[in-house]
Amino acid sequence: MSNNCYEPELKEKVLRLYLEEGRTKKSLTEEYNLGSGTITYWLQQYCKKCKSNPTKQEESDAYAETKRLKKELEELKKENDFLKKRQHSLRRK
Repeated sequence: MSNNCYEPELKEKVLRLYLEEGRTKKSLTEEYNLGSGTITYWLQQYCKKCKSNPTKQEESDAYAETKRLKKELEELKKENDFLKKRQHSLRRK
């Protein structure tokens, strides 16, 4: 299937899921029934737009920051859960 057969909305959604939420290319390719190199091609196009368009660059930076913050939040939740369990086990002793 050629790249032109995909709706722009699908392209934007898949890129957002990849860039912001950290989904893998493989999972997105399978879920949305995309060609094997489609996401890579879309990412290359997106990067070119970012270099020439400040608005796209800001959007890309926002995606990266959101992804970083989600990862940090996940790590802090795990650490918090660990500390709660540890505190609970120390109280029982």
